[in-house]
Amino acid sequence: MLVALLSTLGALAGVATVLAVVAAAFVGSLARSFDTHAEAIPEPFPVGDRPAPSSGAENTLLIGSDSRSGLDPDGDHAAGGRSDTLMLAHVPADRRHVYLMSIMRDSWVDVPGHGQAKINAAYSWGGVPLTVQTVEQLLDVRIDHVAEIDLAGFESMTDALGGVTVQSPQDFTARGHHFVRGANRLDGEQALAFVRERYAFADADHTRVRNQQAFLRGVFDQVVSRRTLTNPGRLQEFVTATSEHLAVDPGLDATTIARLGWSLRGVRPDDLVTFTMPTAGGGTTPDGQSFVRLDEHDRAAISTALRSDDLQQWLDTRPR
Repeated sequence: MLVALLSTLGALAGVATVLAVVAAAFVGSLARSFDTHAEAIPEPFPVGDRPAPSSGAENTLLIGSDSRSGLDPDGDHAAGGRSDTLMLAHVPADRRHVYLMSIMRDSWVDVPGHGQAKINAAYSWGGVPLTVQTVEQLLDVRIDHVAEIDLAGFESMTDALGGVTVQSPQDFTARGHHFVRGANRLDGEQALAFVRERYAFADADHTRVRNQQAFLRGVFDQVVSRRTLTNPGRLQEFVTATSEHLAVDPGLDATTIARLGWSLRGVRPDDLVTFTMPTAGGGTTPDGQSFVRLDEHDRAAISTALRSDDLQQWLDTRPR
């Protein structure tokens, strides 16, 4: 998800705000650790015509998948692997917020060269480049960076932080773990169960997406807390644990992340805004696949808001 990139960004951003007490050599060590352990995605972007770059704002596509570690949590044995989680991280030019929009993995969209299909099929058919192309076509905005996280890395990432507190919208049991409505303190194994589960919910992936957003917020809160930023050992362990399960485009190195992190030094946990791309019911294909219809009016409005760098205005008009 995804989570790792924003969390690593948050860690490096936090480091930048406490340079007075953290040695510059240690910051360099974190950067080297990220660049050493994070995998580079070869040719991550599509060729041919693409939307024009944004002016000041940055859009990063975050892909969460178990296929990189050979895991198959849902037991569907999807050929070629599928993107289990898809999020767009939008950082506006004013750097006052970070917006994280989840895109339902079963969203019915046009996949370039393949026609109508679930959006997660793009990863199976064409990997990261086709996934980027599909999202760019869907939203008519350019993806500046892309990061893929191995969901199995959530376990070591969470344990490196000493645990993460998440707010669950409901009680449920998943993979041998029970979660209560409200605050839950999770270790790595519990965190992995929390973000993967969908069968325990009547609305399946809808709640899973909300749980993933809750987990990301919990990680972000923990990363920028004083307990983490003033603990060099924990910070080093977290960056290493995260980057070992992360693949990024070649331009998204530690220097780029640190530069973006510095520009976001004024952002606080409450400035992280999470939401899901609105849907309009579901359907079933002739061969029996269930899919989710995106709300076309909202899709067009989000596209306009992203291009004009005014996503907050669109959110303000949405019912609470």
